[in-house]
Formats: sequence, structure tokens, C-alpha cells
Amino acid sequence: MKAVIVFSGGLDSVCTAAYLQKRYELHGITFSYGQKASREVKIAHQFSQLLKFREHKIVNIEFMKDLYENTNALTNSKIAIPSKFDYSIVAPIRNAIFLSIASAWAFSKKAEAVVYGAHIGDTRYPDCRPIFTKLLAKALNEGEVDGINLGLRKKIKIWSPFMDNLSKSDLLKKGYKELGEQIFKSWSCYGSGKIHCGKCESCNNRKLAFIKSKILDKTRYSDF
Repeated sequence: MKAVIVFSGGLDSVCTAAYLQKRYELHGITFSYGQKASREVKIAHQFSQLLKFREHKIVNIEFMKDLYENTNALTNSKIAIPSKFDYSIVAPIRNAIFLSIASAWAFSKKAEAVVYGAHIGDTRYPDCRPIFTKLLAKALNEGEVDGINLGLRKKIKIWSPFMDNLSKSDLLKKGYKELGEQIFKSWSCYGSGKIHCGKCESCNNRKLAFIKSKILDKTRYSDF
């Protein structure tokens, strides 16, 4: 079976891919949307090779940075990235955009699934919740219903670890089991440095996941 995975090179997407790689032929899609953490695109490419994706596409949608205007800390250089959750790090319907584009590719490839790494710790992000995922899949399948009925397309499901009640630490355990110490090369930081800043909300979530999973964190952080 084929699956298209939205793949950032972060801990969640890498561990999700590792978890699914034996069940699906994986086709990865990574988005450059004007994010400060541009390093994640390079890391995503490296992991796409390590995980033996059948294909990996990097899609430039950097125009989104302009559309987000002054609302988003992940794309706007004038907004500081917070150390804990703040709504400034919620990019408006980012996952809807990513998943819609990924689904266009999935329909074209007759893939059965579109995957992203949302987990139960992502409840503060509306476009990570299963109710959103199910409604979007319903809408996208309706948008291709004639092709599906003609046998030209396959009906897709959109899946995330959230839908199987998996936490970030659950995912980390699964990813570590498959990848071992390669997992420390994944990229979580919202910043643009050469190593993790260790201070942003995403770095803090990464640290906590390693603590909860009881895996010694060998990630390099700039505050150590």
C-alpha cells in the first residue's frame, strides 16, 4: 500500500515514518513555507533517504510567509519565538494546506493514505485534532468522488498518531526502536541555528518527550 507523508524532518514526522515504513510504501512531501527553521528541509531530505522513501518532494510555498503577515512567530522575523505554547506559533490552517497538497499527490498516485505526525499532545492546535482530520478527509474525497467512482482514484484516509491515541513519547519509543541513535539527528527547533536552541517551545517539548520515554537525550542544545 502507498502512503504520502507530510514530512518535516522533526521528531514526530520521523518517528511516524519509522513506525509506518514496514506497512506502507512511503512517499514524503516537505514544505518550505518561509519558516525560520529552514534547516528542517535539509534534515527531512536526509531522513527520507535513511528511511528509504520511494520518493521525496520538497515543495516551495514560501508565499505563505507573506500571507501570514504579522501573525505568526514561525515565519515573522519580528516576532520572538516563545518558550512555551502561545497562539503566535499556530500558523493558520497550516496542516489543512499541507494535507490538501499532499492529498492531490496521493490521489494522483492512487495512494490509500495521507499521513502527518500530530499526536495527543497537540490538542492546542486545532488542525491536529482528529475531528479536523476526519472532516478534511471527507471533504477531499467528496472533491474527487467522480474519479473514485470511476476507479481513476482511490479513496484516501488521513491518518495521524493522534487518531490512535499515541503521545509524543509513544512515538519516540517507536522511532528509537527502528532508528536508534539516528533519531537525535531529527530537527525540532523553531530557530535557524546549526544546533537546537534548547529554549523554544518545540525544543522544550522534545526534551520532555525524551524524559517521559526514559531515553537519554543526546540532542545537542545551545544552552548546554
